[in-house]
Amino acid sequence: MIDFGFAPMPISIHNLDTANLALAQWINQQDVTFNHCIACGSCTATCIAGQFTTFSFRELCHAIRRGEVKNAIDESEKCMLCGKCTLVCPRNVNTRNIIMLIRKANLTFKP
Repeated sequence: MIDFGFAPMPISIHNLDTANLALAQWINQQDVTFNHCIACGSCTATCIAGQFTTFSFRELCHAIRRGEVKNAIDESEKCMLCGKCTLVCPRNVNTRNIIMLIRKANLTFKP
């Protein structure tokens, strides 16, 4: 078999009808800019933590919207809160506040 240097990602099927979306709803109530995110990737492109770890704010938002609470909380701990992502966001999403809300939710939304 030829090794092309990449592999297919594992199949991940999410049923949003049964997903735990309580964290996403709570974040929307606390900070309405969370809904403004269009997952453009500008935040991830400038992320200092993303250069040294697997952290991606874009993937974090996707995890929250899929109801993956534990994954979102674990990923939020990788953020260094430098604020570069907030500066480059074309939709003015308050990314630092969202990270802080996720960390605060760690006490409330245990999976």
